[in-house]
Amino acid sequence: METEYLKKCFGNSLSQALAEVAKFRPSDPIEYLAHWLYHYRKIALANEKNMREQIQLMEEYENSLKEKEMAAMLKQEELQIQQKCEECHKKVISPAFNQELTEPFEEEALEQEPLPGTASRIPAMPQQFPPS
Repeated sequence: METEYLKKCFGNSLSQALAEVAKFRPSDPIEYLAHWLYHYRKIALANEKNMREQIQLMEEYENSLKEKEMAAMLKQEELQIQQKCEECHKKVISPAFNQELTEPFEEEALEQEPLPGTASRIPAMPQQFPPS
């Protein structure tokens, strides 16, 4: 039962640490073992953090690709809608019909008399009225 707990908590790290102690035979094996395990944990945490960052980067990259795809689809749809609108306007209002409608209004606008009191005004200069 204790061996399963040790395997669960330490995995291969404890056996590797003990192999290192046996290989180098330090003067203080307990301190060496403690430092080795501390260093092993530090590296394991750094690797785990690096793995999480890599996963997050991959997810962000996949999301950016999806967003890019969606933007392209929306742009395509917008262009199709614009083309349909232009086709509808061409069908409803032909150029000859449009010209017939605007010509009378243009002629009428040119023939209109100016408003009273505005014919002799110069736009850049203020008009002076004689005192009454």
